Amino acid sequence: MKKNLLLLLLSGVMFYSCTSDEDNPYLITPKQVGKLKRETKLNQLDSIFKEDSIITQTSGAEQLRSTDEIRVYEKGGQPLLYLEPLQEFDSTSTIGYIRIMDPRFETKEGLNTGSTFKDIVTNYNISRIENTMTSAVVFLDEINAYVTIDKKELPSSLRYDTETKIRASQIPDEARIKYFMIYWN
Repeated sequence: MKKNLLLLLLSGVMFYSCTSDEDNPYLITPKQVGKLKRETKLNQLDSIFKEDSIITQTSGAEQLRSTDEIRVYEKGGQPLLYLEPLQEFDSTSTIGYIRIMDPRFETKEGLNTGSTFKDIVTNYNISRIENTMTSAVVFLDEINAYVTIDKKELPSSLRYDTETKIRASQIPDEARIKYFMIYWN
């Protein structure tokens, strides 16, 4: 009886350890975002997201910006991911940028679109912070990601200044993530 129980427990542990992170449809790692891997080509998206809806938005010079954005939605209409290829207008290109739209996508440490700056500071090393017109852009190179925090979340002395270097200590713990981006280039 003890031998059978031990064998059952051991096989359960082995089964659990054999399930890889790649099986998690919402896990974000430096080389993976859910079902997408760093080497995934655009022409593979239809098979990867066969249960979801894919919309390609192409615009050109007439809109002052050239882009080949791909939006992935669940069948119910909720946005999952917005993708941009490394090489625009090339179906064999890999993915360059991923904007995380759905909070179910998260890192092992739990970072997702609903996280706060405290979650970032607690779990990651901040590579740098860039000051833009409307946001503080926080780079997390260890996971190939950056997040933007709206300047409305910052102290008033930083909101209208693009010249001042923003330090992590100046960003309130409760500041919410506006955009969560993964870059693979």
